[in-house]
Amino acid sequence: MFKALTDKIASLVVSHPNRIAELNGLMSGSTNVYIDYANIRPWSNKLGWHIDLRRLKQFLSSFDNIKSIKIYHGMLIGDKESEKNIKEMKKYFDLKTKPVKILKHSIYASSISSTSADLLKKFIRNCLLKKYDLETVEYLNFKFKEMNKNGVYYIEDLKCNFDVEIGRDMLLDYERNSCDTFVLWSVDSDFADPVSQLIKDNKKVILFATAGKVSAELNELTKSGLIIFEINKIRNFICWKKEINKSG
Repeated sequence: MFKALTDKIASLVVSHPNRIAELNGLMSGSTNVYIDYANIRPWSNKLGWHIDLRRLKQFLSSFDNIKSIKIYHGMLIGDKESEKNIKEMKKYFDLKTKPVKILKHSIYASSISSTSADLLKKFIRNCLLKKYDLETVEYLNFKFKEMNKNGVYYIEDLKCNFDVEIGRDMLLDYERNSCDTFVLWSVDSDFADPVSQLIKDNKKVILFATAGKVSAELNELTKSGLIIFEINKIRNFICWKKEINKSG
């Protein structure tokens, strides 16, 4: 049952009663929530609005059948903004974190022939690379050498994936029979296997996502019972206050 934790949420319920009724119907029984924050944060580019973590926690906690809300996000050690975000998340959620790995990829091109695709293979999948004509390969190698002349010999790639941890936690919660409904905030194809297993075992799984972002593998599971809930429906409950849509 939904019990608004704040006056603001209560006022929004008056203007959006159908949203709450829909979620009350979907999230039946004891419910656990798993939020892959690195996966959902870029959605703001498509949505045109941002998720406010404090308001998200207040909204989800208004459902008295939600027993657990876990959020997963990496921390870039030494980066003040990253450490600040992690500190904020700890205020509101059961946070699972680990250090972000910084991978350095060489782009040193002095020994590369202008027509060679050897360096490009490190960054471009072969199926696409085969489509490039010789002129394109030469141009891209030229750009690598131009970067070298400017003192750039490698690029950094930040990596911190929580697919294993989230999938493990979902299956552990299933084995412990700790919930009836699993709510996943992510669209990554790597979750297809654990989600598929939960559905086969007659558990309800709801994917909170936005149109056009869900992987083909997860979309396919809607045929088996996966439910996709469009988060635009709850924008006003969870967005930055300055982004609340007064007309919607």
